[in-house]
Amino acid sequence: MSELRSAVYIAPPAPFQNPGKGSGGGRWSPISCTLIFSATEAVLVDTPITIQQTEDLIAFIERIAPKRKLSYIYITHGHGDHFFGLPILLQKFPGAQALATVGTVRHMEQQIEEKNYQAQWESRFPGQIARPFVLAQPLPANNEFRLQDRWSFQAIEVGHTDTHDSTVLWVPSLRLAVCGDVVYGQVHQMLLEANTAAKRDEWIRAVEKIEALDPLYVVPGHCQEGEIMGYWHLENTKQYIRDFSRIVESKPKSPRDIVGAMTKLYPDRYNTGAIIMGAMGYFQAMKESKI
Repeated sequence: MSELRSAVYIAPPAPFQNPGKGSGGGRWSPISCTLIFSATEAVLVDTPITIQQTEDLIAFIERIAPKRKLSYIYITHGHGDHFFGLPILLQKFPGAQALATVGTVRHMEQQIEEKNYQAQWESRFPGQIARPFVLAQPLPANNEFRLQDRWSFQAIEVGHTDTHDSTVLWVPSLRLAVCGDVVYGQVHQMLLEANTAAKRDEWIRAVEKIEALDPLYVVPGHCQEGEIMGYWHLENTKQYIRDFSRIVESKPKSPRDIVGAMTKLYPDRYNTGAIIMGAMGYFQAMKESKI
């Protein structure tokens, strides 16, 4: 095998606790982790959250691409559910180098600040996240790295999507766009941070930047097992954002109104909890704008 190929591992939904609300909880959205590999080396894009999920990912890597050297682990954005697996992966593959853009590295640093980490992550996944944390190293100014000095991997900065400083990893030789949370599959999109019309418009423009690359394969950051990594995820992601914006423009009276309207439009998408958080984020932004 002389050329590149790729495979996608979908970390299944992990159960989590609901902080401050007794024994209630839910299941986190499934997380995609993309392996791009040649006959001898490999690049991994993003990690899951928990120790168990990451051990299962390692088993997948060893099964789908045995005896390859894992050279790089690229992180698409700074949310902890896309990089907390780094310590386990680097213990197993000590020669790998974790990489991200400067903006993503800054976001990763914010996520592991003890107060943020305890509130957002440890409270939901107590004792399940590997420590000490490992952060990525910043890419050079051209946002590019190469595998075997032959294949180019380009980090495309796209701005605010479901969070700030989002990126897509573009692999020109495969026409492959590994999109992190810029693009979603059949999973409710997280609009908690995209809580204004301007941010949602920026998210749509981010997806349009991917469309301009003319990808053949598109990997969403969250999708269900079995989904094909197709171009249609781009338009579906944009339409979901447009529908959310249209619903909030109708002046809903409560988060429940938004959740009801979105789940009626998208009954097959996984993880209603994500749209509940997005609805709450909208009302919080509205409250703050009036202060």
